[in-house]
Amino acid sequence: MKLAILGSGAWGTALAVSFAPRHQVTLWSREASEIEAMVRDRENQRFLPGIPLPDELKLSISLSETLVDAELVILAVPVAGLRNMLQQLAGLASPVPVIWVCKGFESGTSLFPHQIAEEILPASFSRGVLSGPSFAQEVARSQPTAMTLASNDGEFAHQMAKALHHSRLRIYSCTDLVGVEIGGAVKNVLAIAAGICDGMKMGLNARAALLTRGLAEMTRLGLRMGGRAETLGGLSGVGDLILTCTGDLSRNRQVGMLLAQGHSLATILVELGHVAEGVYTAREVHRIAQQFGVDMPISEAVYRVLYEDFPADKAVEMLLSRQPGSEFDQV
Repeated sequence: MKLAILGSGAWGTALAVSFAPRHQVTLWSREASEIEAMVRDRENQRFLPGIPLPDELKLSISLSETLVDAELVILAVPVAGLRNMLQQLAGLASPVPVIWVCKGFESGTSLFPHQIAEEILPASFSRGVLSGPSFAQEVARSQPTAMTLASNDGEFAHQMAKALHHSRLRIYSCTDLVGVEIGGAVKNVLAIAAGICDGMKMGLNARAALLTRGLAEMTRLGLRMGGRAETLGGLSGVGDLILTCTGDLSRNRQVGMLLAQGHSLATILVELGHVAEGVYTAREVHRIAQQFGVDMPISEAVYRVLYEDFPADKAVEMLLSRQPGSEFDQV
């Protein structure tokens, strides 16, 4: 299958490396300097240093050339860049299937990625999301990974999952777009909370409690917005939550750990050099939770630390001092 992967960050490059031995893949970037460096070095030194690019992988700065005869477009751009890329695809003379891999909500509108796609793409464009517990470095190194490909069109999801699936990247199909995208978004906010917990050296018991109660928050919001419980208990929900909240490669967890150590958010974001989607998602989750009347105390605490200059230690104290209730209350 001829794949066009748009976006040469860590995730786009990792997918290109993973798929290139099995498909005809072109990796595109709008940054000529990035493509020139990758052509010269045959690796992405900025985002995936030390991982060689397959000889068969094509690199391009021409969007029109990249899209010629493409059988599938994979959008590996942050949520902030999704609308613009979809608008460019919507102008194509012939529809092409589109899958995005970003996680979060659009700033200002609080829209899911699939809702942005619904606004922009004609109905003739098949579309879906690829999500789940996956660090780019491990995918690029062919370490075993399992993900979910979700679409409202069950047959499309099944066909694309089957086409992209291989022994080191197991892909399952699903029709619950809302559940998959809720899991992918909220887990990044909870990972910041987990980082704060770890940065304050509160222990493994505390982290386990935080993940479990965080999953309860994610599930409450997901069900309220039309997602399914089994999705939130699957790869793109609890699976991604566990990985992002415990893995040392998690940028969002790193943000939380540095906040716990007293670093300012502005300094942290500069030092990271990569997008930490949870920082921006926290604001939208706060807005959506209020809109739908969903109790999300951990996510609320993260929002206050990020956007109201609330001290991280005070946020933890506030959570610990909450009155206990029934574990399975849905309020």
